[in-house]
Amino acid sequence: MERTALTRLDVSSRTAGGSRVARRLRHDGLVPGVLYGGSGEPVSFAVEARALRTALSAHGAVLEVAFDGGRPTPAVLKEAQRHPVRGDTMHVDLVRVRLDQPIQATVAVELLGGEDSPGVRDGGVLEHVTHTVLVEALPTAIPESISHDVSAMSIGETLLLSALSAPEGVVLLGDLDEIVVATLTPPRLRLEDEEQEIEQETELVGESEAGGAGAADSDAEQPADAVPGDERE
Repeated sequence: MERTALTRLDVSSRTAGGSRVARRLRHDGLVPGVLYGGSGEPVSFAVEARALRTALSAHGAVLEVAFDGGRPTPAVLKEAQRHPVRGDTMHVDLVRVRLDQPIQATVAVELLGGEDSPGVRDGGVLEHVTHTVLVEALPTAIPESISHDVSAMSIGETLLLSALSAPEGVVLLGDLDEIVVATLTPPRLRLEDEEQEIEQETELVGESEAGGAGAADSDAEQPADAVPGDERE
């Protein structure tokens, strides 16, 4: 297998600090992070936010992390904490890896040709149930995603993880015969939901009209010239 080119990421070593230090770094356009794992000690660093975005969006899972312009160390992203509103990266955890030893990673599952499938053309609903899958492979063999062609799926069919084909050297993990990747739901299920909503709306409208008619009848029963308290014998 052809080796995937590694993406270099230049970072600056820093002394671990609290939240105040982290806020100052982010204010200056930097993202704090930690590199750990392997035989080395945890090392804190700061990296330019733009450089980090570029590195994480590049092809391949392995980064060559270079501290202060020194010799790079292969590492993979373990976790990225993001701002809940803006989506900016707030902190990253990187883990050292050996290029000759397999690692486990989560990759995306892509479904291709859904709109062309007979089931969708017949009105069925294609539901993508499992969007990521855990795989094991050498760091340089971890794919960005695993694609599967669903253009032949018919209504009522279920796509299991066992039907996916992983690239050479990549092993799919998990219960392959139990994990559902996608289903093609019959259109009648969707119509039943719509009919129930229509029935509920009809009942509400009927109750509202009945209440309004009752109030009108009550007003009509009162004589136009009736005066409260005027009782004639």
